[in-house]
Amino acid sequence: MNIPANLRYTNDHEWARDEGDGSYTVGITDFAQESLGGIVYVELAAEGTRLKAGDRFGTVESTKSVSELYAPISGVIAARNTDLDGAPDACNTDPYGSAWMVRISAESSGEFEALMDASAYATHTAG
Repeated sequence: MNIPANLRYTNDHEWARDEGDGSYTVGITDFAQESLGGIVYVELAAEGTRLKAGDRFGTVESTKSVSELYAPISGVIAARNTDLDGAPDACNTDPYGSAWMVRISAESSGEFEALMDASAYATHTAG
């Protein structure tokens, strides 16, 4: 399982990457996509949607189930990955790259810092 060290993680298996400009890119982890199986549909909230950490920002539908997506940080959705509309299976092949889901303009960097680092997430997914 791939757990990049430069990302932060949630208990619900979303990742966040600090873009260095007050925005954070968010997606699902390799663990999540493996657990879900073949992803066939992704629904994401619209740009401009205001979120609090823990708010639902979308859903992922796979051959096994439908899972909710939760914001790791508070802020406004500045961008959504419209490429996933036509190619949701990218979540299975490149969850940390081309299958990013939303970019959030954050209200504070403190929530990002409070997320799990790679080591803590590895422990979280181990058992």
